Amino acid sequence: MRRPTTPGLVPRPVDRGLTAATAPVDFTEAWLRNRRLSEHTRAAYRRDVTGWLSWCTATGLDPLQASFLDVNAYARTLEATVDPRSGRLLTPATVARKLSAMSSWYAFLVRLRAVPANPVTDADRPRIDRDHSATVGLSPDQVDALFAAARADTGASGPRNLAVLALLADLGLRVGELVSLDVADVGDERGHRSVRFVGKGGRARRRALAPDTAAALDAYLAVRARAAGVAADALDGPLLATASGARLDRHAVFRLVRRLARAAGLPAWDRLSPHSLRHAFATTARAEGVPLEDVQDAMGHADPRTTRRYDRDRYNLDRDPAYRIVAARTARAATSG
Repeated sequence: MRRPTTPGLVPRPVDRGLTAATAPVDFTEAWLRNRRLSEHTRAAYRRDVTGWLSWCTATGLDPLQASFLDVNAYARTLEATVDPRSGRLLTPATVARKLSAMSSWYAFLVRLRAVPANPVTDADRPRIDRDHSATVGLSPDQVDALFAAARADTGASGPRNLAVLALLADLGLRVGELVSLDVADVGDERGHRSVRFVGKGGRARRRALAPDTAAALDAYLAVRARAAGVAADALDGPLLATASGARLDRHAVFRLVRRLARAAGLPAWDRLSPHSLRHAFATTARAEGVPLEDVQDAMGHADPRTTRRYDRDRYNLDRDPAYRIVAARTARAATSG
């Protein structure tokens, strides 16, 4: 593989203040600043591009001279990489997401004339089964068991943990959206308790808090306010905080979900994640008759096919349209007769 003339440095002048003395990491930060992204998505994209740059350094490849063959070699390396969290090989969807981030990064560099073309464009990306997700799902009964385990937790963090579970299960939030919430994001709107946040793609979003969800959140905030010696409406900062007042992070939420699942006696508890509750939200909403477009809007999906993939019960024969068609025909016949 080609080696850079100056390790880690850009080999040609570029526009907008980025010069030959600018490192690829500076391109990354400029690219991220140019995108409307949530902090969670920004961090994920940064990790994805940093992984590529680290691989380039290890193999002696200048990332600004990479070809689609180099991207293919990196993709094959990713496919043989074990995810330390799951102990399994990275899924095709994870590999595809990393390549997608790289493609966006290179597209930005093309616009800056730092590279002549995007090497990811012609790369061999993994085939993704849009009808399948590797996320372990949960049935409504299993979600109920998680709530029972959370309510049984009488420790100091019990009220917070119940609030976390309620926001994940009742709203189907992404874990990044959850941990980015601030106290100021919770309010009242047109007779609804609501929460506002920045979703995937940097889109401002809002969701209603059902009475039980709001009650769990209020109970946690009341406990937190008493501990701080202030009124609940005087609280500020992160909505979900640690005992020291720091923002709860996504890793703590992962551990919480698995701890509750283990306490509830759920199978495969060690493979569950906050995303499992997002899948459960979609499946349960559709099973309860919520229209697909409403579930799609609630989850912030741009494509309804993504929402359908989250619905684990979509192939249940109980939902076969034939039953409704025949029932309607029978009803018409009875009326006309």
